[in-house]
Amino acid sequence: MVKSADATQTRPVPVTRRPDGSPAGPDTFERGGHLVHVDRRLSTVLHRRPAGITGNQWSSALRTRLDYVVHEAGGGPALAGIRFEDPGRREADASRTDRMTGTVCAAAGFGLVRFESAALPPVARRIVEYVLDARAFQRATADPAGDPPDGLPGFRDILGRLPDGRTGHVNDLGALARAAAVEAYAGRQLTDPIIRDLHVRWTDGPAEGWAWVEVRAGLSVFERVRVWQHGFSCGVDPGRFAADLAVMAVGERLKNLSTVEPELVARSALARELDGLRSRHADLAEPFAFAHVTFD
Repeated sequence: MVKSADATQTRPVPVTRRPDGSPAGPDTFERGGHLVHVDRRLSTVLHRRPAGITGNQWSSALRTRLDYVVHEAGGGPALAGIRFEDPGRREADASRTDRMTGTVCAAAGFGLVRFESAALPPVARRIVEYVLDARAFQRATADPAGDPPDGLPGFRDILGRLPDGRTGHVNDLGALARAAAVEAYAGRQLTDPIIRDLHVRWTDGPAEGWAWVEVRAGLSVFERVRVWQHGFSCGVDPGRFAADLAVMAVGERLKNLSTVEPELVARSALARELDGLRSRHADLAEPFAFAHVTFD
């Protein structure tokens, strides 16, 4: 049985990064039965152009930088590449490149996971380790058909002792941020101690998580995280995972609250964002479950 990643013991493992947000150099580590290489080009993983892929698609995709490449441990094959992207740093043709890279990886049977968030690159390795732990737990607890046994909680639903002494979901990546928000509220740095969140899944698109906490009356720290999973499961429900990551991102923003003024978003702006989300209900992979949320 794979042990849970107790939130009282898990510590962020930052990745040293260049000014553009990419890892500073090569590294290798093992986790959850996987071997992981840091900072590789797709060209180091895929060596033969798959059938049906044009020369332009192939040459463009091979230049794609992967923050992490996941292999089966013990000299096993490369399973997937993982990228962390700051939406504010994306180039004008990034969407076109993403499509070509996705097409090439799918044709080659190579998984691809993309995380989009400005706040998460400094804790990228911690997130990758969490994913590999979740996959290891999933694999260790599945029956011969690959299905989870009845009555056994999933990785995200394991209960244990939280940092504040309460019992809760120890594999909630937002647990530390939630506890820190309560402490910040007690220290009069926030007007609300609760980090709120929601999530959706887009048809043929990413899982998207939102999280926000009110710092001053009518003004909040707000984070949006998008997660694309192609041919490689992160081991937990995609929507809840995106929401947990968004809460984690809020926590990253709050770390320097006493010394750095964070970017704050007005309640009216959040209301417009929410209206936009509701207006696209036809594009959702599942019914919108947050009709009760309001910023009025």
